[in-house]
Amino acid sequence: MNFGYREVCLDHDTGPRHPESPDRLRAIRRALKENHGVEYVTADDADIDLVRKVHDADYIEEFREFCDDGGGNWDADTVAVEETWDAALASAGLAVWAAEAALDGNSGRNTPFSLGRPPGHHAVGDDAMGFCFINNAAVAAQAALEADAERVAIFDWDVHHGNGTQDIFYDRSDVFYASIHEDGLYPGTGDVAETGTGDADGTNLNVKYKPGADTADYLAAIDECIAPAIEDYDPDLLLISAGFDAHEHDPISRMRVSTEGYGAMTDRMRSLTDACDAALGIILEGGYGLDTLSDSVTTVHEVFDGYQPMEPDDDVSDDARDVLDDLADQGFGSK
Repeated sequence: MNFGYREVCLDHDTGPRHPESPDRLRAIRRALKENHGVEYVTADDADIDLVRKVHDADYIEEFREFCDDGGGNWDADTVAVEETWDAALASAGLAVWAAEAALDGNSGRNTPFSLGRPPGHHAVGDDAMGFCFINNAAVAAQAALEADAERVAIFDWDVHHGNGTQDIFYDRSDVFYASIHEDGLYPGTGDVAETGTGDADGTNLNVKYKPGADTADYLAAIDECIAPAIEDYDPDLLLISAGFDAHEHDPISRMRVSTEGYGAMTDRMRSLTDACDAALGIILEGGYGLDTLSDSVTTVHEVFDGYQPMEPDDDVSDDARDVLDDLADQGFGSK
């Protein structure tokens, strides 16, 4: 794979006990050293005018001034230092690179994966939250729409609901957003009934699973609801907001997706984009166990290098089946 990466993303220093630390990128880079076919690509900062098309201009200026003044705690969880401004623009720029490289034909072993931080999917149009300042996936989707794409789909498999991405595109029919996330976990959004508004009704799909959902449950959501909905939407580009914190050994969630499970989800997304004749780009979000994060990213890479992940033997849980039935009632999938 082609991995977008810039050293400036390490300068966003969240402190010694914060889960979203520079060590996340360092661990991924160490793990990828053992694999062939890994290429690193740099990218320009995201254009500030592009960022303002998904974020309120006054908020972006407030964020810049906050960093210029030395940063601090934006809220209880979201920390900045002076260098966070540069890191955030770099992270968004890497996401834009992933979208544009995918649209330019980078696929197969050259599929782009943006390794930027801070992450982005909690950042709403006018505020930072949940470790996120600029919504990387939203900026990337906007860049794609201003290039060759008419429709973009975003699949968010981070364990937390991407409330910011949903909020930014909730009334826009040119972006389809789908998420699998843990019920009861931050930020508490992402109900099944949230399907978009106005002309965008039906372009927002939330799979809110109870704690303990495993790989089989995640794959069922993809097979029965998410993949068919995205295929019907017929996007020109699919972006994966790839958080790895639903892993069974991640320290801040209670889901049970295996490392092989991330490989299986990746394989399904690759097949889906082939079926849709769509481009595919991947953007890093969360994942806070350094070993599980790096192992899972490595498995994603290996899928594009020919590895065939094992399928789970488990049946879909009753709790997951109830959620999938609710989604069928909303028009996503079938009972």
